[in-house]
Amino acid sequence: MTDQPTPANWYADPSGRHQYRYWDGSSWTEHVSTNGQQFVDPLQPAFGDTVDRVTTVGSHPSPQDVQAMVQGDGRTGAGIPASAETSVGSGTIWTEPVLVVTQKAKLIEVNNQYSVFDQHGRQLAFVNQVGQSAAKKVIRVLTSLDQYMTHKLEITDANGQVQLRLTRPAKFIKSTIIVEGPDGAEIGKVIQDNAMGKIHFTLESHGTKLGSINAENWRAWNFNIRDVNDVEIARITKTWEGLAKTMFTTADNYVVQIHQQIPQPLLSLVVASALTVDTALKQDSRGLS
Repeated sequence: MTDQPTPANWYADPSGRHQYRYWDGSSWTEHVSTNGQQFVDPLQPAFGDTVDRVTTVGSHPSPQDVQAMVQGDGRTGAGIPASAETSVGSGTIWTEPVLVVTQKAKLIEVNNQYSVFDQHGRQLAFVNQVGQSAAKKVIRVLTSLDQYMTHKLEITDANGQVQLRLTRPAKFIKSTIIVEGPDGAEIGKVIQDNAMGKIHFTLESHGTKLGSINAENWRAWNFNIRDVNDVEIARITKTWEGLAKTMFTTADNYVVQIHQQIPQPLLSLVVASALTVDTALKQDSRGLS
């Protein structure tokens, strides 16, 4: 991918002292935010910040890169049908028929960071891991124990407004992802049903099953998403990330195709699923991806 600078926006504070810190496009600033309150706190050199700076492999794909993922490249590209490519959304994660999710690639992964684009390469949202202490970052670098720890992600739109909050509580074998709205109210859950064979997740809201996510092979590359009537409503396809990234990093790219209008709360669970698959499964088992 083309190595372009990460755009200016609020991101998870690399120091772990606050919830967010503002990145001006070239460096971290002194402006921070926690629970909606803004402060000033100059960033001192910190372990997590240093790692995030020096291990980035390529963080921001060009529109051409995104379009190549959508069109497929003969390896594991999505190959979106022409009908989906001509569909037009209104420029949000809730209305676009195709979402492209790219993970910020690092040789040593300290914070999970993603970008979400439409099929034409326009950025719609940012996803950042939040709530990590400096000690947890050290554990992530030195061990593989972080796969058993709690992980929290926030999806923000291009203006920095939180759209969804994802929490994967500490787990042993199977995962559960709790999906919440901006106000912290629970929308539903994505529950991993099995650990062997083709991975299967149940989508539920307050105890009611709404659908499922189904791996199409044991390597868990591609998934179909079905509603409670077993009708396919969306599809997640893993795209080719480049040989160097495949060999040396845990970064993954996904294309999400949404086939039809989906009512809430199922839509929130479907949109969250592209990240859920990676957080719940891919980070734990690089050898299977």
